[in-house]
Amino acid sequence: MDKLRLRFEKTGRAVYISHLDLMHTLQRAFSRAGLALKYSEGFNPHPQISIALPLSVGVASVCEILDFRLLMEEDPASLPARLSAVMPEGICVTDCWEPVYKPTLLKYLEIEGVFEYDSRPVPEMRYALEDFFSREAIVITKKTKRGEGPSDIRPAIRSISFAEGERAVLLHAVISAQEPTLNPALLPDALRQLAPEYEPDFAKFRRIENYLENMEIFR
Repeated sequence: MDKLRLRFEKTGRAVYISHLDLMHTLQRAFSRAGLALKYSEGFNPHPQISIALPLSVGVASVCEILDFRLLMEEDPASLPARLSAVMPEGICVTDCWEPVYKPTLLKYLEIEGVFEYDSRPVPEMRYALEDFFSREAIVITKKTKRGEGPSDIRPAIRSISFAEGERAVLLHAVISAQEPTLNPALLPDALRQLAPEYEPDFAKFRRIENYLENMEIFR
């Protein structure tokens, strides 16, 4: 087998590990588990290991995808337990298989979110959020490689719904992962820019599944 793919969770205190530190952590875990990664050739060889969609600091996930190559053949079924045993708290490998689809075909992310309101009534905020995100266009000022400019994030939201929780509104959405990429943090940011009276006092998000364009689970 030429390439393998891991699915892993990043939760708890691990959500505050940066992408670069996460890559170093994963590489050390392979070494501690006795799994030698293949290295690229050339003047600056580097381990052949990559994450499909880097995760923003503070965002949890139970569906992270990691591709890698090993020097020696290993049984994929044995790798989740071997790697999880040497991972820090909050990082757990749940599955390993030979890739089916290229990472470029990963189109949608299913996410959960919590919008906390310290004093404003949750039922009122829920209905306000439903109304706001049902708009045909949600044009915000967004940072790009060329600076700041207007961007309509509504086409990047395939579906979105809200429910009432304890002192919080619970969000469930399917958003575009690539071309365009929608960072979930832009959802409360859109409220801050366009409807600050509905902006939550605190917001957090979690990725729960990856999909192809036809909504088949990415493998």
